[in-house]
Amino acid sequence: MSDSTLGTVHKASAAIDTTRLGRIILPKRGEPYDVRSLYIVENEAVPGRVTALSRTEAVIPAGIEVSFETYFNAFPASYWRRWSQLTEVELRVDLTGDARIDLYRSKIDGSRIAVTGGIVETDESGRGQATFVIPLDQFEDGGWIWFDITCETETVIHSAGWYATKEAEGQVLKSEATVVNVETGATKTYAAGDVLPAAAPQVTVGIPTFNRPTDAVAALEALASDPEVDAVIEALIMPDQGNQHPADQPGFPAMEEHFGDRLRIVEQGNLGGSGGYSRIMYEARHKTRGTKSPFILYMDDDIAIEPDSVLRSLAAARYAKSPMLIGGQMLNLQERSHLHTMGEVIDRGSFMWTAAPHTHYDHDFYKHPLRDRGRSNPERDSKGNVIGETNSRDLHRRIDVDYNGWWMCMIPRVVADTIGQPLPLFIKWDDGEFGLRAKDAGFPTASWPGIAIWHMAWSDKDDAIDWQAYFHLRNRLIVAAMQGHDNPRGLVISMAKATAKHLLCLEYSTVAIQNEAMKDFLAGPENLFDILETALPRINTLRKNFSDATVIRSASDLPAPSGGPAGLLNIPVNPVSKVKTLAQGLLNNTRPAEARHHEVPQVNLPPIEARWFSLSRIDGATVTTADGKGVVFRKRDRGQMLALAKESAALQKQVMDRFDEMSERYQAAHAELTSREAWKQIFEPEA
Repeated sequence: MSDSTLGTVHKASAAIDTTRLGRIILPKRGEPYDVRSLYIVENEAVPGRVTALSRTEAVIPAGIEVSFETYFNAFPASYWRRWSQLTEVELRVDLTGDARIDLYRSKIDGSRIAVTGGIVETDESGRGQATFVIPLDQFEDGGWIWFDITCETETVIHSAGWYATKEAEGQVLKSEATVVNVETGATKTYAAGDVLPAAAPQVTVGIPTFNRPTDAVAALEALASDPEVDAVIEALIMPDQGNQHPADQPGFPAMEEHFGDRLRIVEQGNLGGSGGYSRIMYEARHKTRGTKSPFILYMDDDIAIEPDSVLRSLAAARYAKSPMLIGGQMLNLQERSHLHTMGEVIDRGSFMWTAAPHTHYDHDFYKHPLRDRGRSNPERDSKGNVIGETNSRDLHRRIDVDYNGWWMCMIPRVVADTIGQPLPLFIKWDDGEFGLRAKDAGFPTASWPGIAIWHMAWSDKDDAIDWQAYFHLRNRLIVAAMQGHDNPRGLVISMAKATAKHLLCLEYSTVAIQNEAMKDFLAGPENLFDILETALPRINTLRKNFSDATVIRSASDLPAPSGGPAGLLNIPVNPVSKVKTLAQGLLNNTRPAEARHHEVPQVNLPPIEARWFSLSRIDGATVTTADGKGVVFRKRDRGQMLALAKESAALQKQVMDRFDEMSERYQAAHAELTSREAWKQIFEPEA
């Protein structure tokens, strides 16, 4: 479209527009500037700012220019180009006032390119509607589309959004797939190349909860707050696995009345995340009480929801060329302008999850908005990541992933019908394994920008060293075996390094439960269901034998620290200093600890300073927990350390020597472990 007056009018409809891909949404009233940066770019030096009348309507003062080159409102064109049926996208804006709209797009490196623009034509009342159609053929590897608005007079944006120019069509299968009729239980097998009918705009939402009743009710309230989101929810399944129930919260009766029989609370024992999410899939696909919606949306309970993300994930799933998982990205609940992770892959050497290439943990959109390109020719490391500066250049790339965390993930029903239930892993790796399994079956995953929830960042948890460390390692080994990992050497080397670090950091309880993890892996798949509910109590009992797993209210409850060696907190930054510091730590660990340091700590350390180079050179120290609610008293014990190290080395050797055998056993058991029949024995043993 040329630089001219715009004036195409679209009639409003009471029904949900099934061609809408995403609404332009505004920050909530009263949000600070850093959170507002996820929605709009404002000039903070200019008096006046955008006032949101609702989540989709806003007033912009005269003389103000506002850009929608933001995480939630720019259109992630490269993802739609790569994964969807669309070849173009349409922007629609309905406003009152004298304003100009300009469209821009970016390239893979963040370069900004003007597309088109013009003054919006209005009627006698000052109201006008404008449309732009933008082809998607230039976004193979990256790029966003967005618009800026310049207001000569006070302007009200009544609504705006990104739309498809056609209805969603049938999806072409990449490989053989199974579809189960919910009402009859009959199955139908489709071949690769067959086309599934276009999916209805309806979803079953599943939120497992465990002793977070306030958070669970808040999630229900967020979903109920938006009528258009509410309208696409066929059912909301909430497995309740704790002894603090959402039903006991003050806000629950209103939610129960609002959702009616769509809300299904299922009480069960604590089967972990995998048991909760598997119950959601089990109930949604149940022959007599199942749902019919073509999609199942997984979400955690301890999140803050941007409701439009539900509609966006549904649109992306419906318009996908072939059935695929649509993952929501994770924003940091405690730093809400931060994108904590935008995509993850499995490192096939160590078989460990890691950030996808060209991604950066905890990106701050307030300090580094999408337009921040940094230096023109930045230095990069061997993985292509920029060295020495932070900018948003890589956020314009399309990022490909192996899986998406289940804090928010849209799963087509055909995927569940074809590949089965989640594995009985309690927590950790259940989402990763399901994503890898789906990918192998021809159902890829995309972690989609602009679709997101807020969740507590991993850096604020001790899950690498507390009870969860057992599940981290056991399930990592199980999934590696299930996947037929080619060479376990990298995995075992990674485990050995981690064990050494834990021992030097006086994290004896972590090593002890990781040894249990290896034992349970080597015991085989036959008892996975049997220990689903008992593994955690057993691990928690074991941890009680170690001081580094016992939380004390405060370091002030212990005697004042006596003092550690000089330079204890100096970080070794070069090879020579690292070798020297490691030698000092190893030498210290060859000697028996002084008993007095087990009564009086030498130092009180925050987590950021509790590192191998400090803890390996002392006999006793308190370390604050990641959540800041208490401390643990870590005490060096040479005998305990040697016993744990010896046991760990022997078990790691067994893992290495028997890995092929274990792979065969786990792969042979996979179909049974992921079957509805096996899970039925857990969920409905009397049925």
